[in-house]
Amino acid sequence: MRAMTSNQSLHMNPGDEEASYARNSTIQHGEQDRMKPMIEVAVTGLLKSTNVPRNVVIADLGCSSGPNALSLVSTAVDAIFHHYVQQDQAPPEVRVLLNDLPDNDFNSVAKSLVVFQQSIQTSGTVLTGIVPGSFYTRLFTSSSVDLVVSSNSLQWLSEVPEDLKRNRIPLYDNDEDIRQELRPLAIEAYRRQFRKDLTLFLKLRTQELVPGGRVVISLLGSCSDQYAPAWDIIACPLNDMASRGLISRERVDCFYVPVHPPSEKELREIIEDEGSFQINQMQVHEMDKGTRIPKVMAHAMRAIFEPMIMQHFALPAELMDDFVKTLEQHLMTPGSPPHAAVGDRVCVCVSLTKF
Repeated sequence: MRAMTSNQSLHMNPGDEEASYARNSTIQHGEQDRMKPMIEVAVTGLLKSTNVPRNVVIADLGCSSGPNALSLVSTAVDAIFHHYVQQDQAPPEVRVLLNDLPDNDFNSVAKSLVVFQQSIQTSGTVLTGIVPGSFYTRLFTSSSVDLVVSSNSLQWLSEVPEDLKRNRIPLYDNDEDIRQELRPLAIEAYRRQFRKDLTLFLKLRTQELVPGGRVVISLLGSCSDQYAPAWDIIACPLNDMASRGLISRERVDCFYVPVHPPSEKELREIIEDEGSFQINQMQVHEMDKGTRIPKVMAHAMRAIFEPMIMQHFALPAELMDDFVKTLEQHLMTPGSPPHAAVGDRVCVCVSLTKF
């Protein structure tokens, strides 16, 4: 995940407790499984296009923590070593760089890296490093990275659209008529911000990648341009809690979720307009049915958004239990905004080559 330019710091629930991201990230694991064939193809194409390199550098942007943190780079490293075994050649040295925001649980990531290095030490040399920072800034030296991977991260914006905050347009007005009237304005503001952020992300990676470098990403997407906003999943239960007097209505009205899940068409247009990459493959997958179970989804949303909610509302911990129960009830109700928002979500996977 990346950082907003406001005072809001974003990270998943750390540790290995019941509400942690490590124990509530099956949705993200499913996304990563769908990426693995793309990563293997990208690695093969990268290595076949060059002579045996002295080293290969892989960067995972938005690695987070928990069991998924090393999944993508493990797939890439395995593909590299497998390629050279088939060619009966000694493999190059591999450098693995993991990036996320400074507030990420890098303690657990570092421990996982030690285990990872031990598990592959007989296959070849793999050096690892951690690079804290926003992927909406430069992270690596010019022409130094061969492969960039990222999963479930690029739907996160660098900041909430400024015109929403400036004009005090709430994401979820308690008056349904006003909410429906303002919704197109909010959606368009999010689209503009996403285009700005993704364009910047691609320009930065162009500077860091070697000629012919590869990018394989997946992100939360929408079935079509006429989508149910992702923020309804969070804003609706918070609105319910405000109606019951558990949290401040004023604080709900100025709470913004910096997430935009694009449609396949929207994503393709931005990549083509930016112009630095060839699109090798783009796939859209429905979310696994097992991840749509209300209880699973509610706990996953807590693991993702609890730090942000706690910071904004200054809630006592027990009210997060109420948030989970309220969200679960909405998710079990066909036609509710959270139910519609979850139903509209897909996983979009993209493989790119730098021109």
